[in-house]
Amino acid sequence: MSFTVQEIAVALGAKAFGATSLSVTHAAEPRDAGPEALALAMKPEYAEALGAGRARAAILWDGANWQDLGLEAAIIVARPRYAMSGLTQLMDKGPQIAPGIHPSAVIDPTAIIGQGAAIGPLVVIGPRAEIGPRARIAAHVSIAEDAVIGADALILQGVRIGARVVIGASFIAQPGAVIGADGFSFVTPEKSGVEAARETLGEGAGPIGPQSWTRIHSLGTVEIGDDVEIGANATIDRGTIRATRIGRGSKLDNQVHIGHNVEVGQDCLLCGQVGIAGSTRIGDRVVLAGQCGVSDNIFVGDDVIAGGGTKIYSNAPAGRVLLGHPAMRMDKQLESYKVQRRLPRVLQSLHDEIAALKKAVSKTGESD
Repeated sequence: MSFTVQEIAVALGAKAFGATSLSVTHAAEPRDAGPEALALAMKPEYAEALGAGRARAAILWDGANWQDLGLEAAIIVARPRYAMSGLTQLMDKGPQIAPGIHPSAVIDPTAIIGQGAAIGPLVVIGPRAEIGPRARIAAHVSIAEDAVIGADALILQGVRIGARVVIGASFIAQPGAVIGADGFSFVTPEKSGVEAARETLGEGAGPIGPQSWTRIHSLGTVEIGDDVEIGANATIDRGTIRATRIGRGSKLDNQVHIGHNVEVGQDCLLCGQVGIAGSTRIGDRVVLAGQCGVSDNIFVGDDVIAGGGTKIYSNAPAGRVLLGHPAMRMDKQLESYKVQRRLPRVLQSLHDEIAALKKAVSKTGESD
């Protein structure tokens, strides 16, 4: 594939300068860019690296003088990272999934396959499942009975979609994602040690006697809105009775785990290894950075942002910015961290002062 500088500028909604008919075949970092590459020099600090490369065209930061940088053509963007989204969409060839249905696919005769769908090798689609128009399903995907997949879905290798799962349009699932496995829900005939610990917070609960765990089956399902993306090896458990829900526009990174009955709002961003325990509700536009953990049966309000490794044990008000373990307001957490770092020096100073006072008192006693 090749693109002219002008074609790229139009795709980005940006302005091109110089020899806009110049063609490029790929994007590259400034130092590595050859004559056929579009160099990505979107900040002033990349100017030196751009000079070390051989690029003829580049995407530059707002205010850059492209001619002084020795370029033949340039695209100037106001918001570089947003420009990256348009550029990568334009240049991404996407997975190669042949049109039509591969001969090795196993599709139940009662399943409904939408017009223009592409279904790859060794895909299994169960009874009464519905696959929307123009959906693309890569090799080794399994879609269980009564599942519904919306239009323009892209489901990559090895994804597992369980029974009765309902997914909206423009869905993307990265390899190995599992949607609609049973929830992790078990109970004991008598009060368990876990229940006693919750009630007493560990005080006076007594010894835990013999107990065995009995499964609570998951009768619910998973419902996913339009324009949702699920990362590689992410897992979303079905609800016990009602559905586990993921709202429109939300994006889940690799290895995210969503427990049974969880409700995630719209346009949320859940980064790698986030875990949300059962029956918790997450508001709209919530951002949870990598390895955040959220306890069960709580509510995280709209627009909450939690930094990496944050552990949320209680309800979080809307708009709160959190950090730490346990979660605190980010400004308070950073203040507390600074105090902790100073604490050894403070304690040493106190120790020295006390030692000096003891010595002074001892001398005073000797003089008496």
